[in-house]
Amino acid sequence: MGRIGNSISLAKASLRVLKADKELLMLPVLSGIATLVVAATFLVPLLTRADWEVSGQGYVSLFFLYLALAYITIFFNTALISAAHERLTGGDPTLGSALRGAARRAGRILPWAFISAVVSIVLRAIEERAGFVGRIVVSLVGMAWAVVTFLVLPIIVVEGIGAGAAIKRSAELFRRTWGENLSAHFGLGMVGFLLVLPAVAVGALGLSLGGGASFLLVGAAVAWVMVTAVVMAALSGIYQTALYHFAVGGATPGGFFESELLAEAFRPRKGRRGDRDGGGWFGSAGFTDQ
Repeated sequence: MGRIGNSISLAKASLRVLKADKELLMLPVLSGIATLVVAATFLVPLLTRADWEVSGQGYVSLFFLYLALAYITIFFNTALISAAHERLTGGDPTLGSALRGAARRAGRILPWAFISAVVSIVLRAIEERAGFVGRIVVSLVGMAWAVVTFLVLPIIVVEGIGAGAAIKRSAELFRRTWGENLSAHFGLGMVGFLLVLPAVAVGALGLSLGGGASFLLVGAAVAWVMVTAVVMAALSGIYQTALYHFAVGGATPGGFFESELLAEAFRPRKGRRGDRDGGGWFGSAGFTDQ
């Protein structure tokens, strides 16, 4: 099965989990609403000040805004992963149980939000000052960071460890199971991109027509993009949770995912050290062989 085929199959399996708990779609929606409210709370006072750009207090406020927005995103992702873990392990999650699961881990995810915010700010600052080649390098570093820390939240939710230990654990699971095939990490993004393409076409058609039809078509395109973003955000959390279980135990509970499908998606290239040492999926592969 090709990479795009794997991605589509994984998205379908994640969708089956989401269909069992459709109310969890509210979590990305609530995250978006909370983000807008908090951003407005911080930015409106700053933008009304003439000296906010050169004020040290303004920069401090912007940092706390960045931290608050990172925490909001991580909090609702934690709620989604908590619900997915509950479903995969035989429970019947609700919106309330998902939010309670995140609330129980509110203190534990704060350091991870701080680390995420600092890394994002540092990478953004370097990118703004770097040349064209430098921006590419920084983008690759950011991509590598996102990939290596992809399982941090499921680890915090399931294993109950802190952010620092979770980062190390996520890196360990990455080296152990992902190999060189990173299609699963980017696969859902590709699926989302493909789903958005019709909306782009409809929106472009609306802009070209003008008049009342333009408002209808552009409005429909925007609505489709928003719905797609909500669904893909929910699917990503479900997939992270499934991948964690597979990385730890070689199988995913609940019967929603086929272990063979995940194994195909994360199988390291033949002939690498992991195969020579008999490590299989759990042998050394990927970046450790460079």
